Amino acid sequence: MSEGTMHRPAQRDQNDHSDQGERRPGRRGSRVSRLLVCAAAVPVVLVAAGCSSGSSGSGSGGDAKPQAQESSAQPSKSASANAVQAAAYATLPQPCSVLSQKTLGDLVPQGVKSGKAGSTDDAKTRSSCSWSSLQNNGVKGSQFRWLNVSLLRFESDATRGDGNKLAQQYYDQQVQDAKAVEGAKNTKAVPVSGAGDAATAVAYDLNKKEGDFKQQTVVARVENVVVTVDYNGAGLAGDKTPNADDLTKAAENAVKEVVSAVSAANGDGGKAGGGSPSQGASKSASPSKSASASSSASASPGKSGSPSASASPKS
Repeated sequence: MSEGTMHRPAQRDQNDHSDQGERRPGRRGSRVSRLLVCAAAVPVVLVAAGCSSGSSGSGSGGDAKPQAQESSAQPSKSASANAVQAAAYATLPQPCSVLSQKTLGDLVPQGVKSGKAGSTDDAKTRSSCSWSSLQNNGVKGSQFRWLNVSLLRFESDATRGDGNKLAQQYYDQQVQDAKAVEGAKNTKAVPVSGAGDAATAVAYDLNKKEGDFKQQTVVARVENVVVTVDYNGAGLAGDKTPNADDLTKAAENAVKEVVSAVSAANGDGGKAGGGSPSQGASKSASPSKSASASSSASASPGKSGSPSASASPKS
């Protein structure tokens, strides 16, 4: 109730008493007494009006409904603030089937059928496969190749962020790990185009007792999935060292093929060549449990340098 409304009853009483005084000019003393009484009554009216205004807000329910609506709206606002976009990709392809026979023939010519899947507790969240090839050239020595493909998928999490953000953080870490491999020499990193939302190739040399190894690590992110391709080669027992640029190009082609396999496994063939993030979100399944994101982020498939350490030929 407005201030003008609260004072209206008191003003009306004053006017009524003034009119009565004008009609009875002979009774001046009585009129003065009445005015004094009315003046004393004004605060009472004001107080009564104020009390009635306050009580009508709480007792009549006039203001209670808007307050209840505002209160009921609070949880929805809070829930909206904590909501994150659902992860675009809900699964991963079979790791040993992400590369064609032709590609494997180029990278590991003697090990096309040697693919061995890594152990995993959730194939939809993390998976890997490795191949090895040893081509014996007689007295000239032999050519060794080792290839590993790792895939890691991140779920959206209300506390830590959406899947793309978590994947980007892991992607950045993988690139940094590849650049910081112990004992690496002549390290260089270059961006790779046409492989998902972001991709980087890191090349370096490793001198081992078996020979000089040329290591290539290509990391790519497509939506909420990170793909890491480790590929190295060496000329053993006197054979020539392979050309690093050739190995890098082969690894880049491999990572593009794996990115395409990830997109295809989720029914989105348009992400292989890049594009804006989250275009595949509409094709994803309902958001998975956030617990998967925690296990995905905490369980790393290992630093980029670790595969090269196991790349020496078996005895």
